[in-house]
Amino acid sequence: MKKITRADIKTVQEYESIRDRSRREVIALKKARRVSVGEFVTLVFENRATVIHQIQEMMRVEHLYREEQILQEIDAYNRLIPNDGELSATLFVEVDDPRRIKPTLDSLRGIDKGQAVFLRLDAHTSIPAVFETGHSNEDKVSAVHYLRFVLDQRAQRLLGGGAGPSLVIEHPNYRGEVPLRDETRSELMNDLNRSAEARST
Repeated sequence: MKKITRADIKTVQEYESIRDRSRREVIALKKARRVSVGEFVTLVFENRATVIHQIQEMMRVEHLYREEQILQEIDAYNRLIPNDGELSATLFVEVDDPRRIKPTLDSLRGIDKGQAVFLRLDAHTSIPAVFETGHSNEDKVSAVHYLRFVLDQRAQRLLGGGAGPSLVIEHPNYRGEVPLRDETRSELMNDLNRSAEARST
């Protein structure tokens, strides 16, 4: 999938004129790309549209007008764009009760290690999430993580045409499995196809 460039990003003033429409479009898009597992954990699979929206919103909030600021923001968010054969996602730990935030996060230590989060494509094929480092340590777990799933050609075929791919969390303190909806699988296959197209151009 092609990385974000400066030409993809509007100035804050330009974005204001289309913001309402853009937000509606991205909210609808994320609905198909959002997968909730259990009570607290949600993954949103990222693509160029979702990442561009995040950049535009951050520029608006942080009042980023200078070119060097905009380029830095693009560079920071480009890590969310999946490479060839990859799916990229943001994992959120969402807890409404403030009193439960720290205990819940503490209970999820290690969720970004090993193979606690994975795609189950069939009875014999699982693809573990590869987490971006630096978002947790022995004492603290972040409520937001960035991760990738690396799929070879066989895994991609199973995702697109398999009987029942699912997103799974198997952690000592948190377990869940959710089948991927058809609309979600369609979005993810589009991501993989766009990566292949970007490679060939």
